[in-house]
Amino acid sequence: MSTFRTLDTADIKGKRVLIRVDLNVPMKDGMVSDDTRIRAILPTVRDVSKRGGKAILLAHFGRPKGERVPEMSLAPVVPALETLLGRPVGFANDCIGNDAAQAIAKLSDGDVLLLENTRFHKGEEKNDPIFTSALAELGDVYVNDAFSAAHRAHSSTEGLAHQLPAYAGRAMQAELEALEKALTSPQRPVIALVGGAKVSSKIELLENLVTKVEALVIGGGMANTFLHAQGYPVGKSLCEKDLADTARRIMAKAQESNCAIILPVDATVAYHFQAHAPTQTYGVDAIPEDGMILDVGGLSVERINAAIDEAATLVWNGPLGAFEMEPFDRGTVEAARHAAKRTKAGQLLSVAGGGDTVAALNHAGVADDFSYVSTAGGAFLEWLEGKPLPGVEVLRQNG
Repeated sequence: MSTFRTLDTADIKGKRVLIRVDLNVPMKDGMVSDDTRIRAILPTVRDVSKRGGKAILLAHFGRPKGERVPEMSLAPVVPALETLLGRPVGFANDCIGNDAAQAIAKLSDGDVLLLENTRFHKGEEKNDPIFTSALAELGDVYVNDAFSAAHRAHSSTEGLAHQLPAYAGRAMQAELEALEKALTSPQRPVIALVGGAKVSSKIELLENLVTKVEALVIGGGMANTFLHAQGYPVGKSLCEKDLADTARRIMAKAQESNCAIILPVDATVAYHFQAHAPTQTYGVDAIPEDGMILDVGGLSVERINAAIDEAATLVWNGPLGAFEMEPFDRGTVEAARHAAKRTKAGQLLSVAGGGDTVAALNHAGVADDFSYVSTAGGAFLEWLEGKPLPGVEVLRQNG
């Protein structure tokens, strides 16, 4: 982490520390229904508080588009924050102006305060310098602990880092360390496993990965597009036939880069897209015209697991099949458990991320056994695509 400024080097005692966090949490009946994102920020908030800083939390909730939408207030998040932190948390009805300034003025060293939704102001998403300055007036130090929002150049995610001394929080630091170990300076060989429904949503990801890894496993619906591009029948399976040329271009780029592409050699086929539908396994050269490929077959899982056995580093994004429905979860579950077993044995660094990925690993019961699982979604994907993230770039030592 020598390339990023972290809390280790921050002088925060007695300072007003503006901490950008991700509190865009699921709510049900006015209460937080999943506190995963709140738990992620606890190390940073506790660190700042313990060292005598005034922890002032900045966050967004939903998409109010610059309007004050009562249903998108952060106030209902406070009780969950207090419970998990084990201490009182103040709340200000705005994130700039008198309400925020007066609430901050009352803070003692070590206190915690949550400011109202930053997106209640149009200037936030526009990264407006005037709005950014209004935020900066409230703090002495800026800490970004929201990797999930780091791909957005907003006032609270990027602008503030130009106006205050800026550092990565503990959750941000953990994410960056994991991603750097996985792709920037990895132990080789590196294998990437990319699944999901459509090639169209992951073209840039695939094109970047084939230049970075020794092997790329392609699964899920997107594998059907690659199989079709090679002339294999895919029946009534999900397939973007208009992207056959794109698939061939990616395979050619992989060959130039000495990256092995691992596609399914067999598939679990059904005739109805529903749980527990009757299935048969076919080689990919023999898919029936009226059949749908809904998961990789057993031989394909063996090939994937063998590739994982040869790897020192694994990057995983997306499921291998329609994992939400049995028995089409088998391929994803078996490969995930194999990767987890290698990780627990100290033989593999495994980094995974993306919404479906987290759900799939939780379904397989192994999310806690991977080296690192990112809940960031868009930011995780953009990092894998090789794109610079505005909220990360401003935290670099030379930034």
